[in-house]
Amino acid sequence: MELDGRIALVTGGAKRVGRAIALALARRGAHVAFTYQTSRQEAQSLVRELTALGGKSLAIKADLRRAADAKGAVRAVVKNYGRIDILVNNAAIYPRTPWAKLDEKAWDEILTTNLRGPFLFAKAAGDRMLKQGGGKIINLADWAGERPYKDYLPYCVSKAGVIAMTKALALELAPVVQVNAVAPGPVLLPNDISPAGRRAVIAATPLRRIGSPEDVANAVVFLIEGSDFITGALLPVDGGRLIA
Repeated sequence: MELDGRIALVTGGAKRVGRAIALALARRGAHVAFTYQTSRQEAQSLVRELTALGGKSLAIKADLRRAADAKGAVRAVVKNYGRIDILVNNAAIYPRTPWAKLDEKAWDEILTTNLRGPFLFAKAAGDRMLKQGGGKIINLADWAGERPYKDYLPYCVSKAGVIAMTKALALELAPVVQVNAVAPGPVLLPNDISPAGRRAVIAATPLRRIGSPEDVANAVVFLIEGSDFITGALLPVDGGRLIA
C-alpha cells in the first residue's frame, strides 16, 4: 500500500511518538486524522503542521476507553474523507505501579486504556475496512510485552495483550486487512529517570543508545508501504533489548 493519498487515523497523535507517526505518514502523502484527549493546544499545532505538508488533517477529541468515542472517531474520518485506509493504535499510558501500591483501580485503568482502547478502535476501523475491501492496522506494543520488567506489571500485561490481539486480529480480518505491531524499546525514557538510570538503560541496550520517536515512525511506515504480505507480525524497534 502506498501512503500517497491514503487516509490514516492515529490515536494519541498530538504528542511524542504519536506526533512523529502522524508527521511521517503526512510526509509520505497521507491525509492524517488523529485523536487526543487533553492536549488541545498540541493538537491544534499538529493540525497546522500536517496541513502545511500539503494534506488534510483532522483532530478528534476522544476517550479511547469509550466504545462510543472509538466509533465516533472512525465515523468522523469516514465523513470527512470518505474512507479509512490505516489505523495506528498508538495511544497508551505508562504509569509506574510498584507491587506495594498496585491495586484494582490501577490495574483496570491501565488495561482499559492500553488494551480495551486499541480493541475498540480496531473493531470500529476493521468493520469499515472489511466493507470497503482493504486496510491496514498497526498496533503499538512494547518489548516489555515479551520481557516484562519490575514495577510496571499491568503495563507489561497490557502490552502482552496487544501482541496477542494483533495476531488474533490478523486472523479475524484476513485476507482483507493486514494487522501488525511495532514493539518499541528504550525510545522515550520516563521523565523522572536519573542520569545513572539512563546510563544503565544504554548499557543494557546492544546498540548502546536511546532510540527516537522517528525510529518508531519509520517502522510504522515500513509495515504500511514495505509489503502487503506481512500480517500478524511483531517488529521490535528496541536497539536489541529483546536479544540482550
